[in-house]
Amino acid sequence: MTELSIEEQVKLLMHGSEFGDDSLKAAMAKELKERLEGSQKEGKPLRVYAGYDPSRPDIHLGHSITMRKLRQFQELGHDVIFVVGTFTAQVGDTSDKNTARPTRTMDEVMDAASTYAEQCYRILDRDKTTVVYNADWLSELTMADVVRLASNFTVQQFLTRDNYRKRIERSDAVGLHEFLYALLQGYDAVHLRADVQLGATEQLFNIMAGRKLQEVHGQKGNVMLTFPILVGLDGTERMSKSKGNYVGIAEAPNEQFGKTMSISDDTMLQWIDLVTRWTPDEIEARIAGLRSGETHPMQLKKDLAREIVSMYHGDEAAERAAQHFESVHQAKQVPDEMPECVLAGPAGLIDLLVEQGLASSKSEARRLIKGGGVRIDQQPVSDFDRQVAASCLIQVGKRRFLRVFVEG
Repeated sequence: MTELSIEEQVKLLMHGSEFGDDSLKAAMAKELKERLEGSQKEGKPLRVYAGYDPSRPDIHLGHSITMRKLRQFQELGHDVIFVVGTFTAQVGDTSDKNTARPTRTMDEVMDAASTYAEQCYRILDRDKTTVVYNADWLSELTMADVVRLASNFTVQQFLTRDNYRKRIERSDAVGLHEFLYALLQGYDAVHLRADVQLGATEQLFNIMAGRKLQEVHGQKGNVMLTFPILVGLDGTERMSKSKGNYVGIAEAPNEQFGKTMSISDDTMLQWIDLVTRWTPDEIEARIAGLRSGETHPMQLKKDLAREIVSMYHGDEAAERAAQHFESVHQAKQVPDEMPECVLAGPAGLIDLLVEQGLASSKSEARRLIKGGGVRIDQQPVSDFDRQVAASCLIQVGKRRFLRVFVEG
């Protein structure tokens, strides 16, 4: 990618970005071009970062939007920093919320963060990525430091934010600690001496705070690149593991493929634009083919599903997942390969589902059975007390199968 002209690099890096203001977007594109030109002239790579607060242990496609943009900066020769928000996660960012987030302990945060550093390498180049934890420097700030940071902002600036204003109008509480989040995230940019910061559109205020604090500390304010929140599988809510509408980047190929095939055509268009490796020109051509009728929506969705699986598991896994989907879902056939277990004697179905990882808990197993999501030998099960006393095929949902052998 290093052979791209500066103009082509700007087009690539700005693709998909949103600011809610065309003039701000134009200003950031201009600044990015200037930084890239300066980097090329001086032979000095830009310092580019994005931060991720570990509220849950899995990185999903929503996180991948900025991570893929980080990868593009890497491929253009720049230094990338992956910030795990081990301190900011304890405070909680309410930029996208209409209520306060519950505070978290360091133990809770570190438990969720334990897999982040490794999962990021499914997208980023391990040899070219610096992983840091912002508790390492934010925990060292004194009360005097925090007061100095806060002195650069006014209460009115914070109250202009929609989520704070609406909550106050409803007489809902807004915690003072919520205001501190923007200061803490902003100080990350100062500590890292960043040239470019990536984040979600909802974080624009926080990123602008970092830009201002950099200037206060005698640094050049970083270029801000913000991107929209990814819609989840339901096509309505933001992608979130807590809502169950997500695709994890570490999930199995068949799960990733099947989940992607379940989304609506409108959701597909957003995903194509934000979570693939396709270039802007390739994306425009695919969407044009869809709108002209040259490409059927089902075919484009299959291409998207293959691309997602290929990104995280490779081309061969993507092809196998496509074949699995076609045989199991479209042709309604049972897959050739699936997990197996051997029982010494009869076992309760609910216990078996939990033990074999087909349900995370007994309550979830009951919920699946109640909703008609569990089948034995193709027949739906409705009895919570059902015993598995003979060899059979268990199916949970559309994509999970278990071959059971009962001895004796």
